[in-house]
Amino acid sequence: MAGCRMKLELSRVALGKGRLGVLKGLGKTGQLSLEVPGCLLHTHLGTVPHLTQDTLSTLSTLPSVTQITLSNIAEHQEVLEEFKDGFRKFAGLHDTVLYCALHDPATPCPTGHTTNKTVSVWGSGGRIELTVAKFMALQKAVKPDWYQSMADGETWQINTSHKRVRKSVDRSLAHLDECLLVHQKSQELEGVEVFGVVEGGDILEERVRSAKETAKRPVSGFCLDGLQTGSMDQALRTQLISAVTKELPEDKPRLLQGVGRPDEVLASVEAGVDLFEGFFPFQVTERGCALIFNFNISSNPELAGRAPPAVLEPGEDQETAGDSQHNGDLNPDDQTQMTSFEINLKDKRYQGDFRPLVEGCGCYCCRNHQRAYLHHLLVTNELLAGVLLMIHNTAHYHAFFSALRDALAEDTLDLLKRRVLGQTERKD
Repeated sequence: MAGCRMKLELSRVALGKGRLGVLKGLGKTGQLSLEVPGCLLHTHLGTVPHLTQDTLSTLSTLPSVTQITLSNIAEHQEVLEEFKDGFRKFAGLHDTVLYCALHDPATPCPTGHTTNKTVSVWGSGGRIELTVAKFMALQKAVKPDWYQSMADGETWQINTSHKRVRKSVDRSLAHLDECLLVHQKSQELEGVEVFGVVEGGDILEERVRSAKETAKRPVSGFCLDGLQTGSMDQALRTQLISAVTKELPEDKPRLLQGVGRPDEVLASVEAGVDLFEGFFPFQVTERGCALIFNFNISSNPELAGRAPPAVLEPGEDQETAGDSQHNGDLNPDDQTQMTSFEINLKDKRYQGDFRPLVEGCGCYCCRNHQRAYLHHLLVTNELLAGVLLMIHNTAHYHAFFSALRDALAEDTLDLLKRRVLGQTERKD
């Protein structure tokens, strides 16, 4: 297959403690890279929600990979085909690697619309049915740097039958084979990488079968689908991911779809995941909330500023913290519900709180505004509220991944886990 410049160079692999490395050879020139574990930049039609490109450029340490989805793009196929120069130029994107996924992880997708030959995506105008031919025509029009293969991922619901899960795996492998056949014959997709999709629902033997068979195909990496928040508890997710990653080659990246909560990220990294979709800050912003969880484990004052400390330690200022400290208190399986890693700034308790969202955070929002001002913007429905929250939440979330990589490098992952989950070291 053409392309295959993408290469994962691992600097540290610890059983049950995650993989540390760099994904190299990205982009048309192969000059860009992405550190792992890492997350992608979540966008709607190439734009980070609430933020202009100029505003986005003020944030440091953003990932080099931008994620777009066919659920947002499919209805614009004719325009892109007429434009001819691909989505990157169409959207005015620069110096970024473009990854095209099937579904938007931040938007629930209705089920019951797959067949042996088609899958469906949902845009602003409703359902769009995709055959492999239409799916690949879209990829040719988008011209991404890499894309996930078409797959039947509708087996994450509870009580899905073994027969339906087995059919999902078979369909996804058949779709992958058809996609690869078209890809190999396509001049427009020369140099573009393909990620195979591992399905299997919550059935271990089907997950393993899907992983083994997908790994036999000439793909550059793997998407682990159907494991999203709300589909299963973390213990089962970890068991399935661990079994799957044992069947996948060490030198190819594993992207976990639909998981973004910090506690789930940590558990999934330990199970062998390399990449995540970066939709969680957007979901938090849409709730009118701000990420405040603590991930600063550095004892070096000069390094401490790289990862902004949370305002609160467990047990401190409980009236202000509300339910923000102990993971699991707030229905962790519902992606639409507030999590324990954030605070709800619509609450009246913040109308007189003149602290920044996070003490020591270097983002524009925390350097210039207080919680009380964010509260005012939210209760008066000002558009600036979403802008400022998205700036902070994006910066905080990506700084968390930087701290995660540092913890893996320094063998302090257990300390990071305790800090993120709101636990403190016992002091004798």
